[in-house]
Amino acid sequence: MRALLLAVFLPFAANAQDTAQRFNDYPTAARADYVFACMQTNGRSREMLQKCACSIDEIAAILPYEGYLQAETVLSMRRTGGERMAVFNSAVAAEDLVKALRRAQAEAELVCF
Repeated sequence: MRALLLAVFLPFAANAQDTAQRFNDYPTAARADYVFACMQTNGRSREMLQKCACSIDEIAAILPYEGYLQAETVLSMRRTGGERMAVFNSAVAAEDLVKALRRAQAEAELVCF
């Protein structure tokens, strides 16, 4: 009987663990950087702290950290400019990364703000 219960519920436990792992794959420093930047832009209040923290949690639930990091790199390189950075302005893959981040940010804004 115990083996049957394990066979039935083990896949659900593994799936929940995978989901939790994905949600928590953002390093604390990356989350803190996001919240600080968000508060710098939107105001430094307790309410904004909660909204910005909610926002990065929503983004983390939608976009794996690797995708977030890549999109942020593309955006950073675009701001830098110059000839060497032109590939970040025209590459389809780079644009797809940025679009995924923008969609996650829009969803987070709807939920949190």
